[in-house]
Amino acid sequence: MTPEEYVEAVLELVERIPPGRVMSYGAVADALAERSGRASARLVGSIMARHGGGVPWHRVVNSAGRLPPGHEVEARARLRAEGAPLRPSGVDMAASWSPEEGM
Repeated sequence: MTPEEYVEAVLELVERIPPGRVMSYGAVADALAERSGRASARLVGSIMARHGGGVPWHRVVNSAGRLPPGHEVEARARLRAEGAPLRPSGVDMAASWSPEEGM
């Protein structure tokens, strides 16, 4: 998979995360690892920072549920509107979603 194809795969997966659910950067990387040969949460974070504006970026958080840095207020508002379970520090990871679950 080329770097451009990986960017597209990350964005396509993020598009599939249902409203009110989240994935961690690492979970996104892990879900694509077998077919991409990549497994870097940091790379996923970089892709989201550069290319994620057109997808539901607020549904991708760190492994502790903390919201995207610099965008916490907007992400919290979007997740609240979707009914995601929130904590003072971010989102409750009980809202985690896996591609195996489907939509």
